[in-house]
Amino acid sequence: MSEATQVPMKLRDFVRAGRLIESHAPWPRAVVNHEGWRRAIVPLSSGHWTLLGLWAERDQVHMALDDNGELGVLSLACDDKRFPSVGQSHPPAMRLERAIRDLWGLEPEGLADTRPWLDHGRWPPRSGDGAPEAHRAAGAYVFLPAEGESLHQIPVGPVHAGIIEPGHFRFTANGEAVVRLEARLGYVHKGIERLMEGAPLARAAVLAGRVSGDSTVAYALAFAKAVEAAHGIDVPRRAVWLRALMAELERLANHFGDIGAICNDAAFAMMHAQCAHLREQVLRVADRCFGHRLMMDRIVPGGVEQDLQRDGQKQIHSLVVQIRRRFPELVELYDNTASLQDRTVGTGILSPELARQYGCGGYVGRASGRSCDARRAPGYPPYDLLQFEVPILQDGDVDARIWIRIREVEQSVALIDQILEQLIAGPIAHPPGVLSAAQPREGMALVESFRGDVLVWLRIGADGSVERCHLRDPSWFQWPVLEAAIEGNIVADFPLCNKSFNCSYSGHDL
Repeated sequence: MSEATQVPMKLRDFVRAGRLIESHAPWPRAVVNHEGWRRAIVPLSSGHWTLLGLWAERDQVHMALDDNGELGVLSLACDDKRFPSVGQSHPPAMRLERAIRDLWGLEPEGLADTRPWLDHGRWPPRSGDGAPEAHRAAGAYVFLPAEGESLHQIPVGPVHAGIIEPGHFRFTANGEAVVRLEARLGYVHKGIERLMEGAPLARAAVLAGRVSGDSTVAYALAFAKAVEAAHGIDVPRRAVWLRALMAELERLANHFGDIGAICNDAAFAMMHAQCAHLREQVLRVADRCFGHRLMMDRIVPGGVEQDLQRDGQKQIHSLVVQIRRRFPELVELYDNTASLQDRTVGTGILSPELARQYGCGGYVGRASGRSCDARRAPGYPPYDLLQFEVPILQDGDVDARIWIRIREVEQSVALIDQILEQLIAGPIAHPPGVLSAAQPREGMALVESFRGDVLVWLRIGADGSVERCHLRDPSWFQWPVLEAAIEGNIVADFPLCNKSFNCSYSGHDL
């Protein structure tokens, strides 16, 4: 029996076989040797495990894994600046390894695609702790070829109409049919992970909340939970419930915006206007209740920065009543508009197999059969005390991704009702002294944003500042499958497909 067909070892066995890092929480981290690293790639490529993240430091790489709900991190020292490529056998790791190569100068041995990913050839030369000159982008970016008769290329971007972020899309088409799509990103690279190095926790929390502005609550929550896991502290109960309230308001605002924008790309502007109005109502309530439309900087390590305003519960209750009155009418309008259904049904299909291989989360994964939701598995408070369903569909098209959003809106409204019922009085944060460190600690968190699971891993130094922090957006695993979903569709349907995925540019370009 070949190694690939054997029953795979459990992740816990790999952790036990390595050198366990006692300061890591809440899930284990172990340092393995090259052989252990290579063996861990086998259950990944065979589909038994899911890749949650892959990142690096100056002299080591880390891989976060999910073994059917059992999470852990494997680390490998790279004394010679090289490590066995995960992407060679498991394609979802490929862009992550290209980013590692650009950011840290570590070489993934066996990586098939060695083109730069984030480095567009405009970074200043670095030495010692950065990518060597040989790894820097040189000349024009070479897109992957496509063979066949009567093919032509259509370049789109990186500058787009309106205010959306920059990204280049290179279409190869036969007439109107897309034969290949390849995206190039990295235009909004901010160096945010390097900015976090040496930053005090308060400053690092601000940076985390700005990785992707539409998910500022999710990122701030993930960062805070990673810090709290590292320090082993419990957050005051009222703060836990307020965090969940903010998260569900953020989910509502984004889903309303997406549903309307997708319909607008199918020339159905009325849905866009109506959904935009609902989104605006959510943002205004968030501003009145928490002092900021996006609730930016309201979640901090140890709790929340600002309590719900005096009439906040009344404001949110009125919002929920308004949504329950208006949203079903919009759903019925979407479902009964034949011209709209003609554009969304059967368009941009992502197969369940590909969604599973890439570990796609959020509405992208759930529309293609993946029952994934970090609120439920691995889970975190207060969702263990709340009743909600995770909607799942199998069709994997634009229509399915809209319906997942619709069902999630309904679930979020029900969750907000439950949160308001159980919101008790009490403190909203721990005193700052609780977060002081006497020795290096490591923490990790997985939080459900509106577009999928956000992963944050960090190491806190003895002085209490951040030594290293990695923030992984769900879009890392969604951008590649968008390229697959558009193949065979017409060029004019790309805006529909792209918006139905709504991957983050900024969240990807760390």
